Amino acid sequence: MSETQSTYNYKVVRQFAVMTVIWGIVGMLVGVIIAAQLVWPDLNLGFLHFGRLRPLHTNAVIFAFGGSALFATSYYVVQRTCHTRLLWDGLAAFTFWGWQAVIVLAAITLPLGITQGKEYAELEWPIDILITLVWVAYAVVFFGTIAKRKVTHIYVANWFYGGFILAVALLHVVNSAAIPVSLTKSYSAYAGVQDAMVQWWYGHNAVGFFLTAGFLGMMYYFVPKQAGRPVYSYRLSVVHFWALIFTYMWAGPHHLHYTALPDWTQSVGMLFSLILLAPSWGGMINGVMTLSGAWHKLRDDPILKFLITSLSFYGMSTFEGPMMAIKTVNALSHYTDWTVGHVHSGALGWVAMISIGSIYYLLPRLYGKPEMFSVRLITVHFWVATIGVVLYIASMWIAGVMQGLMWRAVNADGTLTYSFVESVKASYPFWAIRFVGGVLFLSGMLIMAYNMVKTIAGGRSVDDALVLQPAANHA
Repeated sequence: MSETQSTYNYKVVRQFAVMTVIWGIVGMLVGVIIAAQLVWPDLNLGFLHFGRLRPLHTNAVIFAFGGSALFATSYYVVQRTCHTRLLWDGLAAFTFWGWQAVIVLAAITLPLGITQGKEYAELEWPIDILITLVWVAYAVVFFGTIAKRKVTHIYVANWFYGGFILAVALLHVVNSAAIPVSLTKSYSAYAGVQDAMVQWWYGHNAVGFFLTAGFLGMMYYFVPKQAGRPVYSYRLSVVHFWALIFTYMWAGPHHLHYTALPDWTQSVGMLFSLILLAPSWGGMINGVMTLSGAWHKLRDDPILKFLITSLSFYGMSTFEGPMMAIKTVNALSHYTDWTVGHVHSGALGWVAMISIGSIYYLLPRLYGKPEMFSVRLITVHFWVATIGVVLYIASMWIAGVMQGLMWRAVNADGTLTYSFVESVKASYPFWAIRFVGGVLFLSGMLIMAYNMVKTIAGGRSVDDALVLQPAANHA
């Protein structure tokens, strides 16, 4: 057996893992800045104001931080569970450098106001084409690796990663269809309410597949590995996969309640959002129950703390989402900070924490170390991050419900009880608390970066690790 055939490709995993931490800091720093701009409006300077920086923040956290974590973990997991090297080293390297180019181009164009104005799809058409090329290369590498696997079974984590890759490709191509008029300007291929419908079919499924299915792939590998226990129910994991990917596609219209979208479409979105609770909680319970017989490990394993706490936030967010999709609840919550709180309980509590735990698992293995430089610092990071998330989402929940109640309050004669600016003034203290929560979460990422640098400095780059020989029990 040749050297190339007998080793894994860890180089691209290592590159994406390191950039996950770096982009996490950048994305969350921009988030803290825009949170500060709401508390201190004088910080809205020149073209670096809230309207320009907010899409930069969402793109950096979702696609730069979250995307890098997905690339890193999926490349690691597919090699380990298929007992074979990545299909094509050169194409895998292209996905890394191509994705970094997309991120840098986003960081340049969005503050300059070069945007399509679509939520989570702001980037203009030349960058969209680059994203497509990178994504096709990603699919070829991932599915090509599965095709040449040395074991017959395809582990469930790869089903989730595969579903995420295929769905995101479909979503991106359809929603980003546009008519270019210059290098920096294009118009959507859709108009009016159809554009809104396509946008939220994309927008909610970006949450469903990019921010849920992909990270569930992460969960199904790293939780059992860190806990040293098999998945609680493998059958449930397969049911979870098929139920989730079928149901999620139909939930997008709940973003468009009380709009020009036909009522029946809004109701379909609400119904499927409520159905989503079952597969979502099935997956959450499956992950948490994997610790059966190993709960004691939570006491002194901070990586496991991150992974299991992320599942708790996943469960909470996937209860809250269907509830907010109910039309009568949505009448109160829509356009308020409650939605912001819900998004961040998912983005910080679920996505960031499962990513952080997984990257902490990977880094020592990628640099030939038995563990991270400081396990104590991982524990500090966990508590700082958890307190930050709780402050953030609790303040936004309270502010959101308050805003909704103030906006719908009417006097006996039918006039509004409060002006809009009064709701802004009442929200001010909660925006300050949100800023503190964001600073804490960002501080945790800085602690992680220090720990990572010290781990790398004391280790050696494991570019290639020997492939496991196929056995009855893999991974």
